[in-house]
Amino acid sequence: MENLEMKEIEATIEGILFASGEPVSIDRICIAMDMDKATVELVLQRLSDYYAYERRGIRLLRMDDSYQLCSAPEYADIIRKAFEIRKPAKLSQPALEVLTIIAYYQPTTRAYVDQIRGVDSSYTVGLLLDRHLIEECGRLQVPGRPRLYRTTQAFLRAFHLNSLDELPEMPGMEEDGQLRLEDMALLQNEGGAETAAEAETASE
Repeated sequence: MENLEMKEIEATIEGILFASGEPVSIDRICIAMDMDKATVELVLQRLSDYYAYERRGIRLLRMDDSYQLCSAPEYADIIRKAFEIRKPAKLSQPALEVLTIIAYYQPTTRAYVDQIRGVDSSYTVGLLLDRHLIEECGRLQVPGRPRLYRTTQAFLRAFHLNSLDELPEMPGMEEDGQLRLEDMALLQNEGGAETAAEAETASE
């Protein structure tokens, strides 16, 4: 009876995650299920282990305190063929530079990004906003009140990170304060994904 009850709980949480199509906070699941956080986390871990161990076509991703169902990355090429989805291009070096700076110094302003790179980054910041890899998160309380930017959950999905704590070691700096160009691919190589669009495609 206890096993049957657990299976029913697992199925219900699975249904919630599937119906959402977006990350669902664990607090929202707890409220819907009228269950404590520790129990829900246990069930989510059981589901995650099951999908991985049984090599199912879906995976359960954790992003901070939220969870999302997505397709298994090893089947991404076949899934693209099924939906005639063209593989998106990798992030350009300027985009990767800006994204790296924001990831490690967030929340930060475009002016600070410009200062580190030594060039205007307005176009690239706009591109990353369009791809939902970064987002505005308020304004700096100084004259002019410049916008602050931070990375998004789409960024975590794109680079297969559970949280920002899993970012690799800070890229090196040259003596003049510029980020070393050879380190700019660190996030992209560590994550294995190419863009948020690709990560979102895999979850559809």
